Amino acid sequence: MNSDSDLLWAEQKRKQLLKTPVMTVMETESISPKGTKGSYIIMDAPDWAIVIPVIGSKFLMVKQWRHGEQGLSIEFPGGVIESGETADAAAGRELKEETGYTARHLVKLGSINPNPALMSNHVHIYAAFDLQKSGGQNLDPDEYINCFELEKNDVYRNMGSKTYPHALMCSALFLYRQYEAEK
Repeated sequence: MNSDSDLLWAEQKRKQLLKTPVMTVMETESISPKGTKGSYIIMDAPDWAIVIPVIGSKFLMVKQWRHGEQGLSIEFPGGVIESGETADAAAGRELKEETGYTARHLVKLGSINPNPALMSNHVHIYAAFDLQKSGGQNLDPDEYINCFELEKNDVYRNMGSKTYPHALMCSALFLYRQYEAEK
């Protein structure tokens, strides 16, 4: 078996192709472990936080329009981690903004890269317990979100269906189930 060091590429150059409000598209030139040059596209974006709010046998979910899907998506609350903000703080902020709830207890379930072949950022996944209603939603100007409770079993059964198309929510749910199994 080869050493991991035999798999490492060396980035030589990076060029910005496109800058948008949500990501920057970069072209990189890299050299393979055997000296072959290659050009690759990378999407740089801020890290995100996803929160799985637990209320007994239910999850607190949100439903919103997703432009890439051109449809509604049922998801866990979450969003971009602001500059200078910790992932923990962002998880609490996003939960409050999208649902009007705060959590007395947040557990970090893990961090994953949405697609390491193309993306440089990570999503940090939390479970939120002992929820308290602390007011109404405080949405961004371009957010339109319905918030509601769903039985956990309904979410388990429907994740990956047309109304639950978001792959990161599947990953978050997997980490939550792993957490539950280890308790």
